[in-house]
Amino acid sequence: MNKERIGFIGVGLMGHGMAKHLLSAGFSVTVHDIDPARVEAIVKEGAKKTGSPDEIGPRVDVIMLSLPSSSIVNEVVRDSLRLFETGRKGLIVIDATTADPKMSEELAAQLRQKGIEMLDATVSGTSEMCAVKDVIFMVGGRKEIFHRCEPIFAAMGRESIYMGDNGTGAVTKLVVNLVLGLNRMALAEGLTLAKKAGLDQLQALEVLKKSAAFSKIMDQKGYRMVNKQFLPAAGKLAFYYKDVRLMLALGARLDCPLPLISLHAQALASEVSKGRSEWDSADIISFYNELANLR
Repeated sequence: MNKERIGFIGVGLMGHGMAKHLLSAGFSVTVHDIDPARVEAIVKEGAKKTGSPDEIGPRVDVIMLSLPSSSIVNEVVRDSLRLFETGRKGLIVIDATTADPKMSEELAAQLRQKGIEMLDATVSGTSEMCAVKDVIFMVGGRKEIFHRCEPIFAAMGRESIYMGDNGTGAVTKLVVNLVLGLNRMALAEGLTLAKKAGLDQLQALEVLKKSAAFSKIMDQKGYRMVNKQFLPAAGKLAFYYKDVRLMLALGARLDCPLPLISLHAQALASEVSKGRSEWDSADIISFYNELANLR
């Protein structure tokens, strides 16, 4: 593809960064979001806006979605964009949402019947990483469509990886997020033990970063944990809790035991029940602090 017209739906923490990179690469970008302030913020960067989202489909070559869930994706595709009515043959939908793999496969099949191709192009990286193009895209869908869209992915991130048929990008994101979540939980548990034993948590974190136990999570979340810096969030606890429930549902469908992430789900539920949905996922250390009676 060469400088296609792109519609971008959902310009929140991640979407704003991706849309901004597309603009910088010279793509024409028309945006829509339920929050007018988000639209105005990216319009100031050079994006276009439209009076109604159902006007976007006929005017662009590619529509990108960066939304909270597959249910919202389905609602936007059907009711807001009205792609089953206004979409045209040859249009491509790129869904960057952390999706339910089964729902993503089903939507792709339905759109294909209308001559519209869809890629589930999930993103690995935080909004902070997205802002500096340090994310990767894990993509499911038809391989030839993936190759056509590679310049779009290259404009937004450092790498894009083709995973297979529709749904495989969504599955890969759940696998990645499962490991990331357990890394966060292990780090929180270790830092809690360090503090309970009388060690300086910050010094313990610095030792961990230099040790064989190092993981990128220590750079991304370690200082937030030690400093209790949970707002503003780089990745909201509520979003990750939603992802964990998708992991458990996928595991149940496949009869795949997931004991560790099941325990993590309970810890997340505890934090959400305390009104911390909007806090950063580094807040998992609060679960441990309260269990260990640490302040």
